[in-house]
Amino acid sequence: MKVTKASLADGRDIIYYDEEDDAARRLVDTRDLSGAPTLHSEVRYDPLLKEWVAIASHRQSRTYQPPTSDCPLDPSTPERATEIPSYDYDVVVFQNRFPSFAQGVPPVLDRVDDEPLLVQKPGEGRCEVVCFSSDHNASLGDVSPRRMRTIVDAWADRTAALNALEEVSHVFPFENRGSEIGVTLSHPHGQIYGYPFVPPWTARMLASAAEHHDQHGTNLFEDLLHAEQRSGTRVVTASEHWTAFVPATARWPMEVHLYPNRRVRELPELDDAQRDDFAHVYLDVLHRLDGLYDLQMPYVSGWNQAPAGGDTLGAEHAYLHLRLLSNRRGPTKLKYTAGSESGMGVFINDVAPEMQAASLREVAVR
Repeated sequence: MKVTKASLADGRDIIYYDEEDDAARRLVDTRDLSGAPTLHSEVRYDPLLKEWVAIASHRQSRTYQPPTSDCPLDPSTPERATEIPSYDYDVVVFQNRFPSFAQGVPPVLDRVDDEPLLVQKPGEGRCEVVCFSSDHNASLGDVSPRRMRTIVDAWADRTAALNALEEVSHVFPFENRGSEIGVTLSHPHGQIYGYPFVPPWTARMLASAAEHHDQHGTNLFEDLLHAEQRSGTRVVTASEHWTAFVPATARWPMEVHLYPNRRVRELPELDDAQRDDFAHVYLDVLHRLDGLYDLQMPYVSGWNQAPAGGDTLGAEHAYLHLRLLSNRRGPTKLKYTAGSESGMGVFINDVAPEMQAASLREVAVR
């Protein structure tokens, strides 16, 4: 894989990941970006839930569902310059122009309205965009296993780079697909968030893993994986290196978790065999999702991995895994986070996990 680094007109980083060593990319960004948005990102601590909330008002002006002809993630052409200066690419990563977290954001006062309970700090961190293909009309499920492997390598490379930043506490590569799930750009792409704190779900899972290890001397994630493997009723597909299953406690009408059969803590620790195998298993899962109702399944898919630094409670027990969820509960029905979910955080699933897994196993994969 060839890695080429360059800068956009406003100084943001852009990195090309190419499958051929002789790939030549156009690196000069000819746009005038002198009117770049001023970044106003801060995080405020909720003392009731003990969680950080990000406030990023500049994102209100971000690009929202533009026509295909104006997609900022397409390759540039002689007639139109985009976020990607090259006229073609395999996989490309660049800093988000409208980031939730960023480096060099303006300082803020330690308290909101000088109230001791209302703690705040700058929203320092980093947000990157990952384009999976130069084909605007493609989807991640359409790429080849080789391209999927390139994407995995890019995720791993950027995880290592962001973990090394002082302001980043946790790295989260993810993809949102489909307007039904809230996607604002239809080009096949994902994002990578470098949070300035450990997100609450990760913190809770690691705390549970630490407690489980103290009580039983084993790894909680590993024990859950082995339980699903022994049962088999919720396993969707499996290979030498990966197992994909619907968790027994699935919150969404379609939810699949992918675990490597050999525990690693973060993406950079995956070996070549695991990366190659993931490319095939993940594409198998995506094909099953799209074949279930014979339409493109909307989903959110993201990696849970160890925090940066390793000083978070339970971090030594982390187990890299991917969690994919969809709000589609039928060919014409969507699930919304309504009263119980939004108001109390209690999910009510209309589709039994065992039914989810069985329906996905029955899909004929191309």
